[in-house]
Amino acid sequence: MDIILLLKALVLGLIEGLTEFLPVSSTGHLILIGELIDFTGDRSKVFDIAIQFGAILAICWEYRKRISYVVRSLTTKRPTQCFVLNVIVASLPASIIGLLFESPIKALLFSPVPVSIMLIIGGIILLWVDAIHCRRGNTLYNTRVQSIDELTTIDALKIGLAQCLALIPGTSRSGATIVGGLLTDLKRCIAIEFSFFLAIPLIFGASIYELVKARSMISASDSGLFAVGFLTAFASAYACVRWLLYYISTHNFALFAWYRIVFGLLVLVISYFKDLGFNH
Repeated sequence: MDIILLLKALVLGLIEGLTEFLPVSSTGHLILIGELIDFTGDRSKVFDIAIQFGAILAICWEYRKRISYVVRSLTTKRPTQCFVLNVIVASLPASIIGLLFESPIKALLFSPVPVSIMLIIGGIILLWVDAIHCRRGNTLYNTRVQSIDELTTIDALKIGLAQCLALIPGTSRSGATIVGGLLTDLKRCIAIEFSFFLAIPLIFGASIYELVKARSMISASDSGLFAVGFLTAFASAYACVRWLLYYISTHNFALFAWYRIVFGLLVLVISYFKDLGFNH
């Protein structure tokens, strides 16, 4: 196995794990970093799907007790049934729109400049929504929705509609759902946790769908490459999730918003002044 390819897999797995659940756009980072390290094309797309599995399994492991409880109590506990219904309702809008508009989105928006612009716009929106959340007096403990079990179906639908924006690369699935959660008056940590749970069916479903479509490009010779990326994504995502839950208990989202804006501007400047093979 080419050591350079393994290093690229390591880097991209790390990037996927660190960005999948932060409101900074994992897809945007994979597109941008993939261009920088010259890891693009059909092979890279299949690889990206594989490492997404690693990241989502980290969430499943972190919340394994809750998931186990949901499975065991689904037929007997009303709150569990409401929780599952809310996850389904919130997942449907992005799933439907994604299936309908997948091709034009990939053709027009999967390149560095559109991603950078959306990183900047998303950062500004995140700052704005966080400021609204604070002006309402919604501190860490003064919000309408204090737990996931208090979410209504309408709340879930609003968050699901916000998640549709994540179909635009650079927007961030977690960022869109967090913004939707804050505007729906969820406590910050609850917006984060519901975003995590929404990721499970959406990313699993999208990944399986993409793998079936790309099955002809899957080769046993790439197993080492995929294993490195998968394991790195799992480990880094798990560490990132634990850190994020701790961080957001005492902080707002300003750090991530400013990171998006600075990173997006940096990539725009580089793509304008340097010939790095970016598509304009």
